[in-house]
Amino acid sequence: MAMVAQHHRESSSGSINKHLDSGKYVRYTAEQVEALERVYAECPKPSSLRRQQLIRECPILANIEPKQIKVWFQNRRCREKQRKESTRLQSVNRKLTAMNKLLMEENDRLQKQVSQLVCENGYMRQQLQSASAPTTDASCESAVTTPQHSLRDANNPAGLLSIAEETLAEFISKATGTAVDWVQMPGMKPGPDSVGIFAISQSCSGVAARACGLVSLEPTKIAEILKDRPSWFRDCRSVEIFTMFPAGNGGTIELLYMQTYVPTTLASARDFWTLRYTTTLENGSLVVCERSLSGTGAGPNAAAASQFVRAELLPSGYLIRPCEGGGSIIHIVDHLNLQAWSVPEVLRPLYESSKVVAQKNTIAALRYIRQIAQETSGEVVYGLGRQPAVLRTFSQRLSRCFNDAINGFNDDGWSLLNCDGAEDVVVAITSAKNHATCSNSLSLLGGILCAKASMLLQNVPPAVLVRFLSEHRSEWADFNVDAYAASSLKAGTYTYPGMRSTRFTGSQIIMPLGHTIEHEEMLEVIRLEGHSLSHEDPFASRDIHLLQMCSGVDENAVGACSELVFAPIDEMFPDDAPLLPSGFRIIPLDSKPGGDSPELLTSHKTLDLTSSLDVGPASSHAAENAASSYNASRSVLTIAFQFPFESNLQDNVATMARQYVRSVITSVQRVAMAISPSGSSPTVGPKLSPASPEALTLAHWICQSYSFHMGTELLRPDSMSSESVLKTLWHHQDAILCCSLKALPVFIFANQAGLDMLETTLVALQDIMLDKIFDDSGRMALFSEFAKIMQQGFAYLPGGVCTSTMGRHVSYEQAIVWKVFAAEENTLHCLAFSFVNWSFV
Repeated sequence: MAMVAQHHRESSSGSINKHLDSGKYVRYTAEQVEALERVYAECPKPSSLRRQQLIRECPILANIEPKQIKVWFQNRRCREKQRKESTRLQSVNRKLTAMNKLLMEENDRLQKQVSQLVCENGYMRQQLQSASAPTTDASCESAVTTPQHSLRDANNPAGLLSIAEETLAEFISKATGTAVDWVQMPGMKPGPDSVGIFAISQSCSGVAARACGLVSLEPTKIAEILKDRPSWFRDCRSVEIFTMFPAGNGGTIELLYMQTYVPTTLASARDFWTLRYTTTLENGSLVVCERSLSGTGAGPNAAAASQFVRAELLPSGYLIRPCEGGGSIIHIVDHLNLQAWSVPEVLRPLYESSKVVAQKNTIAALRYIRQIAQETSGEVVYGLGRQPAVLRTFSQRLSRCFNDAINGFNDDGWSLLNCDGAEDVVVAITSAKNHATCSNSLSLLGGILCAKASMLLQNVPPAVLVRFLSEHRSEWADFNVDAYAASSLKAGTYTYPGMRSTRFTGSQIIMPLGHTIEHEEMLEVIRLEGHSLSHEDPFASRDIHLLQMCSGVDENAVGACSELVFAPIDEMFPDDAPLLPSGFRIIPLDSKPGGDSPELLTSHKTLDLTSSLDVGPASSHAAENAASSYNASRSVLTIAFQFPFESNLQDNVATMARQYVRSVITSVQRVAMAISPSGSSPTVGPKLSPASPEALTLAHWICQSYSFHMGTELLRPDSMSSESVLKTLWHHQDAILCCSLKALPVFIFANQAGLDMLETTLVALQDIMLDKIFDDSGRMALFSEFAKIMQQGFAYLPGGVCTSTMGRHVSYEQAIVWKVFAAEENTLHCLAFSFVNWSFV
């Protein structure tokens, strides 16, 4: 019995120990860990079958149970997650530490500025109290006076080094001190946002802007990027380095000649002679500072010297300090005198506004290096398998070639064609071999022709207009002209189409490529599906691809330029594709001379004409508020379209280009009037097609016809007064749309619910065909009931699904169709649809 008991105890103990062994921590050998790590690299979460297979394939894991293998993978995934979270928190902590340091320094600078203002205030009080005291003491002046340094005075290294050290001191005082009276950039959030801290000048000579921010790049890399100004500064045409020699502390001094583009056709471009000094400070900070040198040299492009006005760059530059743990804090200062006296008075706000300098220079520089930093870290993902750097190059090429077309520099071979100075549309030509986009296909052509014009817009939000032009291309573009430009870029397919009366009737498909980190610029490929209106038209039956860049569509951006630039491109989209861009540029002007007050469009306007339908005191007050919210009531619109041509067809293409640009201007003016906050009278209905009646008349016809056919009222009896019919119909909960009775029925009117359902506007509504919004079952139901509608006058369609212009599906419970008669003539005018209880799927 004793032996049996002892055996039983040993058996129980062994069972318990075995059970405990299966749950205790297993010590793996280095070979076992290596084998498990190899599997983890391929599959961090293997299935039960995969774990069993692993044990069979790896003899060194044979003594480990599958449960323990599962626990190992669980622990490994947990450690990986903890490691990533720890790395992320360390990165966030470093960023917060750096930003805290930047804010503390900014606070110290502001404290100094406050002390200086208190000093100035006390000084001014003393002067006021003592009339006999002289007022020549300028020790507390915040205005910066910059002595001129001539090229003749800087013809030796010692003289250049003296100028460089003086430039460095003045730049540092602007970047971190109180040499300029900085005020917060209007419209920017206080404190460090996703970009940085921005300020503009107040009461100083010239116009200046300043930015501070944190960038996850090393100082030398940042300096290298920013010194390559043509890569990020879209207005920079060229930079030439004439002299470069070493200075102290491993620094360099360079003499530069820079040319910049003019953004419109109404002024001259600017050029600069500058000295640039790169050095390292005692605290390890890297500095790149620059200032103008006076001189009359024309630079390397002497042929175009007459097209430039010499501008002045006051001490400006970049102060870059390394942060602990990586990254850098950067201070950027841009201080310019753009010689505003040389431009027409209406354009002077562009040359006298610190906000424009901040948006085009300072903010652009900081955004660009942050874009590069995120691309380097792999945070930016672009479409169609293209690398970010490749797409960035496409954007830069589009912008550069568009600027070349607007400026038409003589040294690029551009010359005006038959211009007497009174033309509203200017036409310039250049040979294809001189054009920046010259390729094998373009070299077969005679040249490039550009038709361009600039005009002043009143009370038109640039961001809204550009967004509308982008989303509703059929409202202004001619498909045949697009087809002509696209075919001309392909060797051997050149055919002159002449001017056609047909318009683009296909759909516009947008394929996004990528956008900048703050979505201020978007790059996309547009496919225009051609639908031939006649069998003899070889252009309207093919699809067209456009590479399009859209920027400045944020209505709350301050001083931003809004652009829509596009160029025909092959559907294969090769990296070296020739680009011949055309497009629109709208630049807002300050409403008050020299005013840098916040001028923002704070209300996000929808692209509709509802303001023209809201009658009464309340709506009039709202319209006034909408108009007053956009104080920068003027803007400059510049249009430029480029066309390739063969030498023997130059005159024909020039005539076509003039006519086309004039038609585009007319379309843009019509759209601008529609979206202007104060462009429509509150007592006038929406503008329909020329063959349509006034909106109020059509509203009466719709209601009267509905009552005649259905035996009930469409609107409430108390809303049937002449003044309120249109307003009540406009705000009706069901989507009410009217379509024409032509061979290709298109919509001619919709109420607010109808526009919302189709995700369109009254202006673009007339390009939407009836059959395009229904799915197959909806079209079948409509066709089967069409004869009944014509005979009986109305029909009920079952519930179904239709499609908006943005491709979204819309479900509806029921659709009612009835014929609308013109009451005066008793003739059939159109068909009306009422979609009941619709909603997006």
